[in-house]
Amino acid sequence: MVKRAQILGSAAVLIGLMSACSNLRTNMQLLPVREYERMIVGRLDAEYIGTDNCVAKCHTHEKITSDFRRSVHGEQIKPDTKMPLVNCESCHGPGSLSIAKLGDDVADNDAQKRKCDTTTFLDLNKLPAPAKSLICLKCHAEASLPILSHWNASPHALNNVACTDCHRLHKGPTQKVTREEMADLCYGCHPEIKAQNLLPSHHAVRDKKIVCADCHEVHGSQQDKLLKGLTPKETCTRCHMDKQGPFLFEHGDVTEDCNNCHQPHGSVNRPLLNSSMPFLCLQCHPGHRSTTLDTYNGVAQSTKKLTANRCTDCHSQVHGTNIPAPTRSGTHNSWSGKGLQ
Repeated sequence: MVKRAQILGSAAVLIGLMSACSNLRTNMQLLPVREYERMIVGRLDAEYIGTDNCVAKCHTHEKITSDFRRSVHGEQIKPDTKMPLVNCESCHGPGSLSIAKLGDDVADNDAQKRKCDTTTFLDLNKLPAPAKSLICLKCHAEASLPILSHWNASPHALNNVACTDCHRLHKGPTQKVTREEMADLCYGCHPEIKAQNLLPSHHAVRDKKIVCADCHEVHGSQQDKLLKGLTPKETCTRCHMDKQGPFLFEHGDVTEDCNNCHQPHGSVNRPLLNSSMPFLCLQCHPGHRSTTLDTYNGVAQSTKKLTANRCTDCHSQVHGTNIPAPTRSGTHNSWSGKGLQ
């Protein structure tokens, strides 16, 4: 009897679990996003009224409205584009309560200095960075921008950087930082990179010829340091194509990582070297020694001295070459493996 009761109990538990699993597969209707925005605002009596009604009763936001209409987001309001509707309330939430106390006479509202009540909007300044980004990501997902599939796990998102920290939607029609302004924007969080770019040997960021986004994918990447290339060398050779190869005789240490020899943002040694030559090369290579005859107390003695010239005075193709090196006898040995010497 006890065993039978245990079997019946186990069966009951199994039936309960199966019914629970079937409930998980039931389609549960989600509320529209606008309903959740009402909840965040805390005023369920607010209604969506559209951008035109929001700005029709005052001139305070004329500049913002003009910039928005000429922006990428504002253009999507046009019905003939067949794009999702994007307007002020898409980010700020329902706006009916904000203009409830304004009259229909625009001139009188301006004379009385009556403004819309912005406290009824989503308080974006008090939202944490992930919540701010979610407002953007409800439209901008990997379906619209594939690179955003990496955003949630990116260093920027994990360090509480929100979309609005870089994208100024009210600043102008471009709604993103220009190439001329990008370096200063990035330096706000990366002061050590700014210091490196002020060193004597530096990349052309200071000259406005390249920008941070030319090398780094700011929205997220599967590579270290948010690099755009699969390897550091692939990133660098997008501009430095003469170093790309493949070469018959390659410099083994630079086939994947240019950082073995170069500082990417700036260095006191030219050209962006980690240390000056020949000391940089001597970290891996024994160097060349020359034999000289010196006289000590009237006796000629041979002395071997380490050559201290710049290695590139002789080895100009340090990244790789297709030209074999001459052997000690003066003939070329195409299989000697000394193409860099």
